[in-house]
Amino acid sequence: MTFGEQPAYLRVAGDLRKKIVDGSLPPHTRLPSQARIREEYGVSDTVALEARKVLMAEGLVEGRSGSGTYVRERPVPRRVARTGFRASGGSTPFRQEQAADGARGTWESRSEQAEANGTIAERLGIRTGDRVMCTKYVYRDAGEVMMLSTSWEPLAVTGRTPVMLPEEGPLGGCGVVERMAAIDVVVDNVAEEVGARPGLAEELMSLGGVPGHVVIVVQRTYFASGKPVETADVVVPADRYRIAYHLPVR
Repeated sequence: MTFGEQPAYLRVAGDLRKKIVDGSLPPHTRLPSQARIREEYGVSDTVALEARKVLMAEGLVEGRSGSGTYVRERPVPRRVARTGFRASGGSTPFRQEQAADGARGTWESRSEQAEANGTIAERLGIRTGDRVMCTKYVYRDAGEVMMLSTSWEPLAVTGRTPVMLPEEGPLGGCGVVERMAAIDVVVDNVAEEVGARPGLAEELMSLGGVPGHVVIVVQRTYFASGKPVETADVVVPADRYRIAYHLPVR
């Protein structure tokens, strides 16, 4: 192979990808068999197999037990709005967005006390093993799981207060800013880092993806006078959603 030349399996995958994108291989069509790929492209079984693996990793095709490999329906990406915190909103951004006409979102949550691992402790500026309130959320759009979120709050801040449980009590369901204000903690900054990675098995099981699918991860942390008071990971399937930011100009 000369410098700059693609490996054979990538060339085969690229040609098949083109056929999927331009509609020559429409959704639910069976992908050519390994033997057919080998014959059509003049490649080995190994190359044909690797090309199919590339398309599966990209989420363009899926295997069906005992039937073969088929072109997947290509979803039209929808938007997940990120608007920062809204000090006067009273509820979380997701709840505020779902209050709009035509919104079909629902959510469920579960909170439990836990010990902060090294990563979460570093993000919250506490010690490994310190107690935190961990809350897991599942968000749905018209019944389809669209987003997962896990948040952690140090119990040194919220423990034995009316806002210890984010979704229960007099301020249950309110946003972090409002809940913290109720215990005289003034949130004045929020930071978000956006990245992508292959989804974990349990994430993809909830989100309806297949192994190898990529997820977008938003790592969010709220601060009060430079001290982290809540951190969260928001996980969204990259093939179905885009993250859209609407931030005020100060």
